[in-house]
Amino acid sequence: MPTFKLTIEYDGTAYAGWQRQSEQPTIQAAFEAALESIAQQPISVIAAGRTDAGVHALGQVVSFRSDKGLAPGDWLRALNARLPPDIAVRQAEAVDEAFHARHWATGKLYRYRILNRPSRSALDRSRTWHLYGPLNVQAMQEAAQALLGRHDFSSFEGPCSEAEDQTCEVRRLEITRLDDEVRIEIEADRFLKQMVRALVGTLAEVGQGKRHPASLKDVLNAKDRRAAGYTAPPHGLSLIRVLYAGGARSPRRDRP
Repeated sequence: MPTFKLTIEYDGTAYAGWQRQSEQPTIQAAFEAALESIAQQPISVIAAGRTDAGVHALGQVVSFRSDKGLAPGDWLRALNARLPPDIAVRQAEAVDEAFHARHWATGKLYRYRILNRPSRSALDRSRTWHLYGPLNVQAMQEAAQALLGRHDFSSFEGPCSEAEDQTCEVRRLEITRLDDEVRIEIEADRFLKQMVRALVGTLAEVGQGKRHPASLKDVLNAKDRRAAGYTAPPHGLSLIRVLYAGGARSPRRDRP
C-alpha cells in the first residue's frame, strides 16, 4: 500500500498537543478527521514526535498509508481544503512503503523564542515567552556548552515520561539575540518529555543571574529534575525540522 510523507505546520494554541485524547482537541484528531473525509475510511497517521499542549510546529512530519489512488499533490490540496485554519500541509510526497515518520527520524530541531523587554507583546503573545527583566545572553551561551554532546538528561525530563533511556545527544545549541528577542535553537538525536522547555527555563535562570553558568555540569550529573530550573511555558516553542538520513530512503536500525 502506498505510503505518504507530509510536512505540516500548526499553531498549537487551541490544542492539547499532538496525540489524540478522548475529550480534548488535538492535532492528530483533526488531521485524521480530514483524512477520513477524503478517503471515506479511517486512516491513522504517525508523527515524528509528540508535541505538548500549546507547542507549535513549522516542520512536523507525519506518515500514513492509503490505497485511495491520489497523488501527493492531490492529498496536499484536499487536506488543506479540509483542515482547520491553524493546521496546514506544506509538502506531500510518496516515499518507501516502509517509511515510518518516527522510527526513521535521525534528529529534530526546536526553536524557543523569548521576548526580552519591559513591555509585553500583543501580536506575539502566543509565540514568545515574555521575560521583562534583562537576560545575560553571554552567560547563557557559556552555560549551554555543558549541554552539548551525549549525556543523561534525566535532570531535564518532565513528569510521567515513558522513556526508558534518558541519554540524548545534543548536536547544536545556539542562543542569539536580535533586538528584543532571544532565540534558542537546539538540535538533538532525540528529546525527552518537556526536555527543551526545562533546558530553556534553566538557561533563563542563568541569564537572570540566578545560576552560575558553570552549574549546568552539576545539574546534568545530578540526574534529578529538582536540580534544574523551571519549565518554560509551551507557547514559545516550535518544532522547526525533523531530520532523516538520506531523506526518506533508509531507516534507523537502532530503534524498535
